[in-house]
Formats: sequence, C-alpha cells, structure tokens
Amino acid sequence: MTVSVTGATGFIGKRLVQRLLADNHNVRVLTRSKSKAQLIFPVKNFPGIIIAEEAGWKDCIEGSNAVVNLAGMPISTRWSPEIKKEIKQSRIRVTSKVVDLINNSPQGVRPTVLVSATAVGYYGTSETQVFDESSPSGNDYLAEVCREWEATALKVNKDVRLALIRIGVVLGKDGGALAKMIPLFMMFAGGPLGSGKQWFSWIHLEDIVNLIYEALSNPSYRGVINGTAPNPIRLSEMCDQLGNVMDRPSWLPVPDFALKAALGEGASVVREGQRVVPAKAKELGFPFKYRYVKDALKSILS
Repeated sequence: MTVSVTGATGFIGKRLVQRLLADNHNVRVLTRSKSKAQLIFPVKNFPGIIIAEEAGWKDCIEGSNAVVNLAGMPISTRWSPEIKKEIKQSRIRVTSKVVDLINNSPQGVRPTVLVSATAVGYYGTSETQVFDESSPSGNDYLAEVCREWEATALKVNKDVRLALIRIGVVLGKDGGALAKMIPLFMMFAGGPLGSGKQWFSWIHLEDIVNLIYEALSNPSYRGVINGTAPNPIRLSEMCDQLGNVMDRPSWLPVPDFALKAALGEGASVVREGQRVVPAKAKELGFPFKYRYVKDALKSILS
C-alpha cells in the first residue's frame, strides 16, 4: 500500500510511519518543513520514504492508496488568542487542502481511503455523562474546533471511505500528555491534577497507531470511531497508578495554577475531562493491547 501522511513528524505520526515501513508499505510524508522532516526521518534509517513540501503534495496524493491526516498544532500549549486561532486554522487548512487534492485527483489515481484525526474534545466536558460515537457535540472551544475539523473532512468525495478517529489523551514514551504530567507530578510529589474527579479518556500510543493502521485496510472502519481505551478512569486514579509505577506517593493535589502554567488553557482537557468509550472499536472487534491504564503506564515507564 502507498500511504501519504500529514502530521507525520508528530507524536502519533512518527510511530505510524515506522509501523507502515516495518510492514513494507510505501510512505509519503506531507510536511510544511522538509528540513524538519528529514531530521526525524533521516534517509539512512528510512530509505525509500518520500518527503514532500506543500507544492509536492498533489503528486504524492495522486497515486497513494490512502491518506492519513494527523496535522495540527498541539493543543497542550498555553493558549493566547493567536494560538487559539492557529490551533483551529492549522487543522482546518491542512484538512481542507488534503480533501481538495483527493477530490481533484483523476479517478484512476485517487486514494480510496482517508483516515482523518479529530479529538474527544468534540464532546465537551462532563463529570457525569458517558460519551460514545453517537453523543452530541459540546459547546466549548475545543468542541467547536473538532466540529469544524470533522466537517472539513466530510467534504471528501463520497467514493472515498472516510474514518474519523476521535483521539483521546495519548500515553507513550517521549511526548504527549505524559511528558508534561510527569514533571508536575515530581514537583508536587504526585497526587491528583485539579479536583481528581474529572474523567481521563486515554489510549496507549501503540493502540492508537494500530487503530489507524487497521482503519487503512479494513473496509468496516468508516465514519466516527473513538480512539480511546475501553476503561477511562478518573484523574485521581490515573495519578495513583502513576504514583505506583513511579514509586512515588500520590497524595498531594497538583494545584490548578501549576497545571495552567504547564498546559495553559489546553489544560482544560485534563482539568475538566470527559468519559469517552470506544463503542465502535469494540463492535469492530479491535484488539486493544492496553485496556487498563496500569498496564499502559508500566509498559511506558519501565
């Protein structure tokens, strides 16, 4: 299979590219900065990979069997009005460009699959509700970003199978939310972030990569699919488990101000949270490798 990937230099993208290459697929990295992508995918370790800046995206997409769209500015940054605009625009702009290029590809060379990322932020936040793929959208800023992001992807040609993966908090080595949580944890001797009652809908990096990978080749994967583990937990339990794995006590709550300092308004994802279940992935029989956060944290931190 030949797969074009946006956001390939990001936390999930890097691992997905490695997985695709390990299975002998051809990968085309669609990037805005060739030099940055070449540092992450040096030719000697990634022979045969094609890296293209925007002018070359058209040629890459035409002749790809599938496209994976993961591009977007990370949300766990401090949000100024400019950054909020960029969080939304970066997602809409790249998705719109990818969809246009797919739609304008001649029939014979048009990709047949688009796997496009979105996020559990779509549902808004709640301490009591349980959200699955059929739940309505929330009314905060991230919900609005996700709705527009998904609406843009939905403009893809009807002959193209579209899978929209609403991704939770991704746990893995060297990046993602855990990389930001651990220093806070060390500083405040562990303990729940904020009130601790809020829900934390997580997924192990390996599982989200495998879910996207499966969506590329399995025709049953279409429409919205929640990219979260089957057992979301309250943040206080997440912190207890993290404390156990790191051999640190977990009794001091991390104050809101520290969270805000580290994650800015982006901390709302962790500070408020939502309980999201992967109903569709379960129905499709997706084999989660990490169903419980304890096992996920052990594999990451051991």
